[in-house]
Amino acid sequence: MTEQWDEHTDPLEVIRWALVNYPDLLITSAFNLNGVVMLELAALAGYTGEVVFVDTGYHFPETLATRDQLIARYPQMQFVTLSANVPLDPWGQEQFRTDPDGCCRIRKVAPLREYLARKKPSALLNARSRDQALTRRHLGFLEFGERLRINPLAYWSRQQLEMFVQTRQLPVNPLYRAGFLSIGCWPCTRAVQAGEDVRAGRWSGQGKTECGLWVGRQSL
Repeated sequence: MTEQWDEHTDPLEVIRWALVNYPDLLITSAFNLNGVVMLELAALAGYTGEVVFVDTGYHFPETLATRDQLIARYPQMQFVTLSANVPLDPWGQEQFRTDPDGCCRIRKVAPLREYLARKKPSALLNARSRDQALTRRHLGFLEFGERLRINPLAYWSRQQLEMFVQTRQLPVNPLYRAGFLSIGCWPCTRAVQAGEDVRAGRWSGQGKTECGLWVGRQSL
């Protein structure tokens, strides 16, 4: 079936295929716009598995509130919140100021990597899309590596995502309407300016566009 997929393939078709072929798959999400759309599509496809979120200790309160809304909306899913169990650094001495890669590695990548090593899912359902950033411009439905990563929203534009949210009346992080088009930890996230790509507000000015979950040596 996958050889028949193209940029016009319905994400629901991809998710249904994934559920049949990889019944032990997990969803990983930070509950951004893409993540909210992914959860609704997964629910429509009949997904009842885990939704894994890594709480770094630096998330916006709005992000955690959005997570709680989604937990209430999808009682059939199992929401799992991971933590690095690393105390927050003293004010002014935070690792995110001098070593953002190390901060992401300790607080985000390591907890998820350790959890997946225990669970051993054969595939991950992921909400990334091509138009989020130049680093994702070649993203496809399937990525092969340490484990299969399935990206049903790979070809959806932000306009399509927003239309789906409006049609389905989905809860969205209120910061999104304030220009935070991609929302990570509060110290390393700003609103996106006109003409910038969706992820331009992440680690702005630090020469960094990805946390390390999906690219580089630490990718899952």
